[in-house]
Amino acid sequence: MPVETRSIRDRSGVGRFPAVTLGFGDDTEEEKEEKEENDDKKENGCRRWLRKVCPCCCRRPSDDEVTDTLVTGIDDPEKGEETDEEKPATGGSELDELLLKVRSIDLMKSKSGQNRTEHHTDLYQSEDLIIRRGQTFQMWMTLSRPYNADTDKLHLELKTGPLPTVSKGTHVIIPFVEDLEDGRWEANVVKQDDRRIKLSVNSPPTAVIGRYQLTVETNSANGQFISTHDPANDIYMLFNPWCEDDAVFMDSEEERQEYVLNDIGRIYYGTQNQIGVRTWNYGQFDDGILAACLFIMEKSGTPPSGWGDPVNVVRVISAMINSVDDHGVVAGNWSGVYSDGTSPTVWSGSVEILKEYYKNKGTPVKYGQCWIFAGVFTTVLRCLGIPGRTVTNFSSAHDTDVSLTTDVYLDENLEPIDHLNADSIWNFHVWNDCWMARSDLPPGNGGWQAVDATPQETSQGTFRCGPASLAAVRHGQVFLKHDAQFVFAEVNSDKIYWQRNVDGTFSQIYSEKKTVGHLISTKAVGSNERHDITDLYKHPEGTEAERIAVETACSYGSKAGAYSSPTAADVTVEVSMDGEGPKMGGDAELTIMLRNSSSEERKIILHSQAAVMYYTGVHKATVRKDETDVDLLPNEEKALEWTLEYKDYKDQLIDQAALMLTLSGRVKETQQVLATQFSFRLRTPDLFIKPIGKAVVGEKMSVEISFTNPLPQVLKAVIFHVEGLGLQTAHTIHYGDIGSHASVSLTEHFVPTLPGPRKLLASLNCRQLTQVHGVVDILVEDKSDGA
Repeated sequence: MPVETRSIRDRSGVGRFPAVTLGFGDDTEEEKEEKEENDDKKENGCRRWLRKVCPCCCRRPSDDEVTDTLVTGIDDPEKGEETDEEKPATGGSELDELLLKVRSIDLMKSKSGQNRTEHHTDLYQSEDLIIRRGQTFQMWMTLSRPYNADTDKLHLELKTGPLPTVSKGTHVIIPFVEDLEDGRWEANVVKQDDRRIKLSVNSPPTAVIGRYQLTVETNSANGQFISTHDPANDIYMLFNPWCEDDAVFMDSEEERQEYVLNDIGRIYYGTQNQIGVRTWNYGQFDDGILAACLFIMEKSGTPPSGWGDPVNVVRVISAMINSVDDHGVVAGNWSGVYSDGTSPTVWSGSVEILKEYYKNKGTPVKYGQCWIFAGVFTTVLRCLGIPGRTVTNFSSAHDTDVSLTTDVYLDENLEPIDHLNADSIWNFHVWNDCWMARSDLPPGNGGWQAVDATPQETSQGTFRCGPASLAAVRHGQVFLKHDAQFVFAEVNSDKIYWQRNVDGTFSQIYSEKKTVGHLISTKAVGSNERHDITDLYKHPEGTEAERIAVETACSYGSKAGAYSSPTAADVTVEVSMDGEGPKMGGDAELTIMLRNSSSEERKIILHSQAAVMYYTGVHKATVRKDETDVDLLPNEEKALEWTLEYKDYKDQLIDQAALMLTLSGRVKETQQVLATQFSFRLRTPDLFIKPIGKAVVGEKMSVEISFTNPLPQVLKAVIFHVEGLGLQTAHTIHYGDIGSHASVSLTEHFVPTLPGPRKLLASLNCRQLTQVHGVVDILVEDKSDGA
């Protein structure tokens, strides 16, 4: 490692008279004359004259500068001396002997070593020193001579970001002390072995995270050395959920194992009545992922001085995962046309996406939808040390006008007015929770925070969302930052129906209070079960506490006076579905239940409309309309069977095979308005994956992937996507066509690279059929175990 040396003359000169020195290290007259003769040819007359008149302003480099080289990776002091002896002489031998030089630095970077294991970073597939803030780490330093604490002064310097500044925490000077104290940058010598010293270095729990460049400065009575930067000795600093003083501290070890260290997860989708699930490879420890995550932070253009605050960091990540206004990681696409990229349903992990973004120097990866944004977000959170999880909200509202209500506008005939219905209810929406203290909010708002990278609405001019305290959302305190209003509307807004009057104004005719925010789901800690966390976001539906939260929230919305007095209603309508619901390729059968709770007869005109929907709740195409007269006797319940045939919807389906039945009607006798919407999806088949042979690291094995086409039509240009952390890097297989109701199988060969429990994921995609995937557990033995 090259070293800059500051000369004795330079250090000890007084005022403008550099000749006042300690009396050694100066050139003799004979040496000066010899140097002048050798250098005359290199200097013009003016410069020679100026150097003689004012040697302090015009020095020869050889007069006052000595350079040296720090050799990294050498633990044997004798080898270090041999390396030094082979170099040309650079100054007086007396100076070389007395100056304190650093021969080598050993950061003890081994994945199985003390630093990486104690800092819980041993899973990162990297040879760099990766540590967590607020915790000590160890390092060895080999010097040119024994270190004397009484006469020698050493300190470490760490720099991060483009403009390291001491006052902003991006240029850190680490002094040597006798005893370490928590909460500050310090180092002390814990062991000395001749010229080798072992250091214990401490960092504060508020340190900026990122990549630090390490240099060492030595001072003794004989001079000063500053080493130059060696990339091999860069230090990666992460958040520390194991440190009580870190804002991201999480008390439960089981939860830390799940929300920080688990690199496999499950993401839920579908509808509240038909919950689907797919396995997702987060891969936060994969080789190159940490570098990609820090690249994302750097590309945001935000100053690294703010990277010590997890609130700020997750806000930056939320903006950078989508590509809308900052060329972030993933380009969103809900059109159904993905010919110039990858269909969102094909991805089964974050690693391929992040590596492609990093490799292409920040070109957005095509394409993603909400679960892609959320899956990548979880990877970045866990990689940087922030506890995070992927969360799915079923019947998730998208409030476009900050009313905190979901508004449906109907015309005089109770038909939806499409161009006015900007608010929507997504069948499901996937976002993230991250765990941290919130010192910027009133007490009680720390813990889980909602963040969302899907570009729906802007926050302070940028497409991002959160962190919003779940406690604030639950109690309707939507005035607390960040973006609690939007998150509240997603999970607990009332759905209000408006009818157009003759004069063009609108009157509220009906409201549904339990439509939005159901079965909010995430993977359970330590298992593959679904964990319902709805109670963290909202009080139980219909309770006084829940109604108070809604009224509190809406008082801060743009339609605070939208609520009408409750209307007595004696006729109700609801839609239900048997079992797991209809399968792709078959007819969809639903049941409409009407109930008359009065003692009088009721006559109803019921309008029904079936539409193919994007899962975001946006209308694509109406496939069927009906109008039915229904007579209800006093206290009668009547079930109407409703069927949508395959031929009616087969040419309109898109990605998620989502449909919606909209019912609206009026009771003739009381003018009571009935209205409801029911979302459902057509279930797709699974891929079946069967391992063949024994799974051993370094030995070839196979799996058989089988699939049966459920449709009475040919699937064109089918592709399979296969990946598995430690098993198989992500790649695509172009299979071709699969006939109507045909069964196919293919064999995939690979060589496992990591031992332990692993998961192999596969998905199928084509224009006619998406969301087909499968997963298999494979226990890989280490090579020595399998021998």
